[in-house]
Amino acid sequence: MLIKCKQNWELPETAVTPEGAYRRRRKFLKALSIGLAGAAMPAGLLRGASGGFPSDVNPMYTGLDPTPYELITSYNNFYEFSVEKTMPRVLANRNWKTEPWNIKIAGLVRNPVKMEVNDLIKKIGGIEQRIYRLRCVEAWAMVVPWDGFPLRKLIDLVEPTSEAKFVKFISFFKSSVAPGQRSTSTIDWPYVEALTIEEAAHDLTLLATGLYGKPMPNQNGAPIRLIVPWKYGFKSMKSITRIEFVKKRPVNTWNAAIPNEYGFYANVNPKVPHPRWSQARERVVESGAKQDTLMFNGYEKEVAPLYHSLDLRKKF
Repeated sequence: MLIKCKQNWELPETAVTPEGAYRRRRKFLKALSIGLAGAAMPAGLLRGASGGFPSDVNPMYTGLDPTPYELITSYNNFYEFSVEKTMPRVLANRNWKTEPWNIKIAGLVRNPVKMEVNDLIKKIGGIEQRIYRLRCVEAWAMVVPWDGFPLRKLIDLVEPTSEAKFVKFISFFKSSVAPGQRSTSTIDWPYVEALTIEEAAHDLTLLATGLYGKPMPNQNGAPIRLIVPWKYGFKSMKSITRIEFVKKRPVNTWNAAIPNEYGFYANVNPKVPHPRWSQARERVVESGAKQDTLMFNGYEKEVAPLYHSLDLRKKF
């Protein structure tokens, strides 16, 4: 089942995809009858299935140049494979198989789950498309059309107990195919991230399984990854194998590695510089143009209430 979701935070189709490509994809998907046949589709296509984008000009659009699929899939931070942005596309597609892929949801929940990702998608009820800004802590930015489902749907499925205060995400560990996990570094593998239960249940928080209407490429975090668009990109961890609902706040990977530079929250805040560079401006990856960084990456109206009691200069 395909769910079309139109909210006031949505970016327009023109912010991401050239019109010709968009119309060709619409025609192709219509021919496949995706909205009716999703459950019967091949697994890979199921993860990437997508329908129409909102086409009206949305005031949330800030003029970012369209980010082509080729650039999104070739400019990646994926330290499990390499610290060089152009190398994950090569190294993550050599010997690493991301299908089938099992994911386990456990911890303080009434209905723990362990199943293959495509079966989980069917159980959740299908996917939708979200067009989000992506802002890296390194001060570069993209606009990406993700396919996936809101994390809150998974939360509803597993029913956390009242003791669950945080959601912990754990990525894969397979050093035989991920050379970055064999190298000497400050990172303790596997990669770990976490959100408060309120952040996890927010409508913007997504578990993404594809982009541009295609299954998620390995280098972008196949087959399932977290997307939290108002936070710096390192919070949107890739290739999830386990999700745990816990009482105590977990220590996320970059906070453990360099605590004075990377906090738990990692909210995009132009007023709080990184110790080694300013966050007031950002570079659009495709054009190289510089523009002002938006509070919460442009999603302030939607997520600021989550932090009304926090000093965002200290809780960085």
